[in-house]
Amino acid sequence: MSLPASNPKKRALMPSTPLRKQLRAAAHALDPIVQLGKTGVSDAVLKQVSDALDHHELVKVKVGSESPADRFEVADALAALPRTHVVQVLGRMVLAYRKKRKNPRFEPDARDDAKA
Repeated sequence: MSLPASNPKKRALMPSTPLRKQLRAAAHALDPIVQLGKTGVSDAVLKQVSDALDHHELVKVKVGSESPADRFEVADALAALPRTHVVQVLGRMVLAYRKKRKNPRFEPDARDDAKA
């Protein structure tokens, strides 16, 4: 049985591709780097997530139960960051991805393949 498109639990995330599968698999071993509390999604939190994505490329964000924003609002805020993709929303965790400009782990540049 398929859910109607208006279902709030069904959001357009990163398209289902082999890359998304690889990111989800790699995320199993990760601990949340950023945790949202009672202040919710603020500019400081978004900056912290952006910095973490620049450094780690794949980041888990935990939405605390006391957060005024629900997990989908957090996912929308993260997806609004430049070059950032929301890979998965599972429980209170949001998985975000941003390809590194130098030496990407999950999407190697075509130029890197040509050198090998």
